[in-house]
Amino acid sequence: MSDSGLYDELIMDHIKNARNYRALEDANRKAAGSNPLCGDDLTVYVRVERDRLEEVTFLCTCCGVSMASASIMTERMTGKSASDAKALARAFAELLATRADPMSSGGDAAQRAVLATARDYPARMRCAALPWLTLEAALDGRKEAIFVR
Repeated sequence: MSDSGLYDELIMDHIKNARNYRALEDANRKAAGSNPLCGDDLTVYVRVERDRLEEVTFLCTCCGVSMASASIMTERMTGKSASDAKALARAFAELLATRADPMSSGGDAAQRAVLATARDYPARMRCAALPWLTLEAALDGRKEAIFVR
């Protein structure tokens, strides 16, 4: 199977079977994000204990790319230290913005799938970046909505 086919399968799996798609009642960090160009509205919930992201969840009214990216982000960030998670979220959003080559970007196959989608469909870059930037805002303690433009 080609990388493209694998990436398509990974993205579709995260759209159809989104991981951690729920509100987190005991979250001690939370932020909302919006992408008005696509109509995406997303809330990220995080429970941080002893500087570790014990649980990361999300709810959204969003397109498939945002859904898949958020699902992948929750899996990737759970268990990370808050400082590592912030750095990874920022770095991933920057990779998306530069339309980096997925094969040279590092990260796991699911992250490479998001990068490939954003590279192949540039209008979806903001959709893919929204969950990562919203997580960063939650960890920074910013309550205001994040608007990806």
